[in-house]
Amino acid sequence: MKVAQLGPYPPPHGGVQTNLVAIREYLEAGGHSCAAVNLTRARGQAPGVYYPASAFELARLLLRLRVDILHLHFGGNLSPRLLALALLCTLLPGRKTVLTFHSGGYPSSPAGQTAGRWTLRGFILRRFDGVIAVNAGIAALFAKFGVRLERIRTILPFAVTPPAASDRLPEKLQHFVAAHTPLLLTVGLLEPEYDLPLQIDTLEDILRRYPHAGLVIAGSGSLEHELRRGIASKTYAEHVLLYGDLPRAATLTAMLRSDALLRTTLYDGDSVSVREALYLGTPVIATDNGMRPAGVRLIPISDRAGLRDAVFEVLSAAQPRSPLPGDGQENLRAVVEFYRELLNQVFSPSATAP
Repeated sequence: MKVAQLGPYPPPHGGVQTNLVAIREYLEAGGHSCAAVNLTRARGQAPGVYYPASAFELARLLLRLRVDILHLHFGGNLSPRLLALALLCTLLPGRKTVLTFHSGGYPSSPAGQTAGRWTLRGFILRRFDGVIAVNAGIAALFAKFGVRLERIRTILPFAVTPPAASDRLPEKLQHFVAAHTPLLLTVGLLEPEYDLPLQIDTLEDILRRYPHAGLVIAGSGSLEHELRRGIASKTYAEHVLLYGDLPRAATLTAMLRSDALLRTTLYDGDSVSVREALYLGTPVIATDNGMRPAGVRLIPISDRAGLRDAVFEVLSAAQPRSPLPGDGQENLRAVVEFYRELLNQVFSPSATAP
C-alpha cells in the first residue's frame, strides 16, 4: 500500500512526531511506501519528507501525491487551519483518509465540552474514513461528534523496540550516566507547560539524601537558553545535564538505564514517553492530569515536596524491573491492520467501542 503521513516531523522529537515516524518506519520495513508531509514551519531535507512552505503549496502537493491513504496527525486543538486541511483531504478522490487526534486534554477543554454532531467540527470529522483515538476520552469525543462507531479505533500512540542492556549512549551522556546514581530522566519539549524548573529545583532536595544523584533533561524547545542559565546558577549544576534532542534509540536506552522517568506538567495529554518508560519497566513519576495509565506514581501540579517525596518513595522501593509483555510493535500492527480494513471496507464491530 501507499501511505502519506501528515503532521509535525522531527526535530523536535515530541510525542506526535515520534508516533508519525514510527508508523512510517514500520510501513517501510514491511515493504510499503510511506511519504511524510511536515505541517510545521520547521524545514529539513529528510528523504521522502515534504516541507511545503505555504497552504497553497501543501494543497498542490496533496493533489499530486498518488497514495492509497492519507493519515493526518493532529495535536492540541482542532483549529480552523487544521479543520480546513482535514476537509481538503477528505474531498480528494481515490484516497482513504485517517485522523489520529493526539490531544488527550481536548475532551475536558472548553472547546471539547461543546462537541456535538451539529457542529462544523462534527461535520468534518465524520467525513474521515477512519479515526484513531489515543485514549478512551478521545474515542468518546469522536462519538459525540457523530462519528460512526465502526470508524473509530482506540490505539495507543507509542511503539518500543526494547534496547539491549549493553547498548551505549552518546559519549557525553554516557559519562554523565556513569558518574550519577540514582539517575532521573525527563524526556519532552523544553516549553513552559512541562514545568522543568520544578525538577531542577527539587534536585537540590534529592541531593541531600543522594549526593551522587543526577538529572538528565532530553529535548529541545523555546526555553533552552533560559534553562541553561538557570542550571548554571545552581551550586549543583554539575548534577544536571540539559542534553538536547536525543536519537530515538538513545532515548529508549537512557530510559532503561534510569532509576525513574519524571513527567512534571502544567498541562499534558497522554504522554508517549510515560507509556514507553512503563513498557520498559522504568518507574514513572508524573503530574496527575486525570488520564495517566496504571502504574504511574502521581503528584500534584507544581508540588516540590510532592515530587521530592515521590522520588524518595520510588528509589527506596527498589523493586525489580518488570517490562510489559509483547514485542513493543502491537500498536503499529493495529494501525496497519486498520488501513487494510479501510482499503477493503471491512470493519470489526467488536473493536469499535469507545
